[in-house]
Amino acid sequence: MAASSMASAAAGFALTPAISPNAAGNPRAVSVFFPRTTARRSLVVRAEEASAPPPAAPAATEEGKPTADPPKPPPRGPKKGTKVKILRRESYWFNDVGSVVAVDQDPQTRYPVVVRFSRVNYANVSTNNYALDEVKEVN
Repeated sequence: MAASSMASAAAGFALTPAISPNAAGNPRAVSVFFPRTTARRSLVVRAEEASAPPPAAPAATEEGKPTADPPKPPPRGPKKGTKVKILRRESYWFNDVGSVVAVDQDPQTRYPVVVRFSRVNYANVSTNNYALDEVKEVN
C-alpha cells in the first residue's frame, strides 16, 4: 500500500522538461510542463551568469599615494552615557533625568536617542527613544 502511494505521488510530481528557445530567443530558458492537469501551466526558469565586479583600485594622487577617505560628519546628539533631561510633555519621564544608551547617526531616524531611566513606567519599561530636540544635556 505504501509503495502504491509513493508511486502515485511520484507520478504526480514527475516533470517533463522541454528545452527550447522561448519568444525572446533565450536558449537558457527552460519551460517545465505539468502533464496531469488539463489547463496548461508552465514554469519558466532562467539562469544568467553574473559577472564579478572588477576590484576597485585605490585612487592615486599625483605623487602616487592613495587618497584619504572623505572625513566623517561630526556625531550628532548627546554622547553615550551623558545625563539628559526629557522635554517631551506626554512622556512618563517628563522633566526627569536619564542616561543616554545609544544615538543613531542615520539622519532619517525620527527618534535617534535611546535613554534609560532608573525607574520603570506603568508597562515596566525603563528605556525610551526621543528626538534630538526632546532631550537636553544636564551637568
